Amino acid sequence: MLVTMHPAPARRALCMALWLVVLAANAASAAGSASLELPPLVTPPSNEHHVGKMIWADLLTPDLQIAKQFYGGLFGWTFRDVQATNGTDFTIAYNGGLPVAGMLRRDLPKDHSRRPAWLPFMAVRNVVEARQVALAQNGAVIAPPHSYPRRGEQAVLADPQGAVFAVLASSAGDPPDVLAATGTWIWSSLITTDAEMAAAFYQKLFGYQVYDLAGDASEAKTARGGEANIQHLVLASDDFARASVNSIPADRPNTHPHWLSFVRVADATDAAMRATSLGGQVLVAPHVDRHGGRIAVLSDPTGARFGVMEWTATDPKEAPK
Repeated sequence: MLVTMHPAPARRALCMALWLVVLAANAASAAGSASLELPPLVTPPSNEHHVGKMIWADLLTPDLQIAKQFYGGLFGWTFRDVQATNGTDFTIAYNGGLPVAGMLRRDLPKDHSRRPAWLPFMAVRNVVEARQVALAQNGAVIAPPHSYPRRGEQAVLADPQGAVFAVLASSAGDPPDVLAATGTWIWSSLITTDAEMAAAFYQKLFGYQVYDLAGDASEAKTARGGEANIQHLVLASDDFARASVNSIPADRPNTHPHWLSFVRVADATDAAMRATSLGGQVLVAPHVDRHGGRIAVLSDPTGARFGVMEWTATDPKEAPK
């Protein structure tokens, strides 16, 4: 799928300069909260491991109460507050009784020079090895490996183009490879300056299979507002499509490379309407993407961006052959 942002010029420059700052602050805060009691991803523990699968996300937000009201109203999430000994305010979000996300409160400047953001976590077997591979491929370490009881070890990294993400070696195993329940993360899209270079980095890091689904010129023109030279790659592991890598449109060169993660919903149009009624915004209106699913890009009341995606039980999730 190709997901493109449409910010005003001033916000484009702001996004370019501050994505790394926002997520680095998130990572540093979490790493300093060694006493945080995080739930295991899987109960009871399993031996399932799906390297490269998105298995968690953390939200950096200035207002946990607003975040809980918004995401609880939108997805039906419930919450359990956690406070570390250093005073960090942290909330665990649950979907159907299963942990699905973390929310970390951080004050942000009143001049809007930073904005809230979601940080996706990808599954790995060994965080230290993942860190070494990332560095060898010209990536960067934003927050070093850190272990949590019952959760596992995690680190926050950046790819060579500056997109920030986290890796997590779950000590309880990874969630099974079944269709994500509504209200659960189902997909991530990387928006970047060089899709092929980025795909090569993540292929080395996660062992992805990479598929080029750019489509024909007419589809590319439609997707890119008239520009035919589009890069759209699908990343897969265990024969399941996990994520996509998409070129930043040439007419929006100041957009900084970033990951955008999607939650499965029953109806993207209804989710968009509900988001606005809860104080959020629709950034990209609901539409059918190139894979046939209906998606939308939204932001919560404080400005954190995320996507929603419809996916029926009959839609294939297997990687293209």
